[in-house]
Amino acid sequence: MSVQTPPTPSQETQVILDCLRQAVTKTLDRKRRLGQYAVLWSGGAPIAVGEDAPVQLTTRTVSQD
Repeated sequence: MSVQTPPTPSQETQVILDCLRQAVTKTLDRKRRLGQYAVLWSGGAPIAVGEDAPVQLTTRTVSQD
């Protein structure tokens, strides 16, 4: 059995990925500080994370690192 390694992204692609990660991190942090919930994908299903998350979605709390 051969092990395949994922391709290394180009420098431009890596810059774009880093920018997107930073934007998402900032947005999730801002929502957490404002007391708003966020919807994430986990285990093949959407989950609502936060104190005011709707009860229709599976909820859980996020650690405040």
